[in-house]
Amino acid sequence: MKDRYRPWNESARETGLRKRMAQGLKQKGITDENVLHAFASVPRHLFAFDSALIGRAYDDNAFPIAEGQTISQPFTVAYQTQMLEVKKGEKILEIGTGSGYQAAILDELGARVFTIERVKKLFDLTKSLLPQLGYPTVKCFYGDGFQGLPAFAPFDKILVTAAAPFVPDDLLKQLKTGGILVIPVGEGDTQLMKRFTKISESEIKEEVFDAFRFVPMLPGKKI
Repeated sequence: MKDRYRPWNESARETGLRKRMAQGLKQKGITDENVLHAFASVPRHLFAFDSALIGRAYDDNAFPIAEGQTISQPFTVAYQTQMLEVKKGEKILEIGTGSGYQAAILDELGARVFTIERVKKLFDLTKSLLPQLGYPTVKCFYGDGFQGLPAFAPFDKILVTAAAPFVPDDLLKQLKTGGILVIPVGEGDTQLMKRFTKISESEIKEEVFDAFRFVPMLPGKKI
């Protein structure tokens, strides 16, 4: 875990709420202690763009941020993060930056984070917010998540935080051999969480996990 400067004003109440949230995640089946520590450290309430929602920040619920997007419930974020099996120093691509909370969790775990957002308003807000909260090394990009970031590939891990109608071949190509892609797949009301491990250039191992609900992953960029 990183020993980082905390540039925000902290209260005992907020610290306590984060610790309680992490304990709740443990009770729900999150067993990776590094992941739990990250959730007890990242100030989720500061990733709420609407101040009226700050009081709900440590409930295990999703809430809206802007442009029809949401910040996923903590359990969903923790579940995906645990599936990635993050190791310090790994190069991770996130598809769907949103408010930046998931990127901050990955950064807290010691990853080198590259993140793509297709909605310009969210990109501008989050690119400014992350350095203010002590996450200046997260690299933010405005672009089409289906295309990934070929100029920065290959990646150790790739995480998709929106419901994909199919698994983008470009993302699989941008994984290192031995790399992992975690992605919710499906176009209905719920999607199946899947993990793909790149055994070799010609062999991909697929694992299917639980059902979740995400906003849809859309192609192109939105101004």
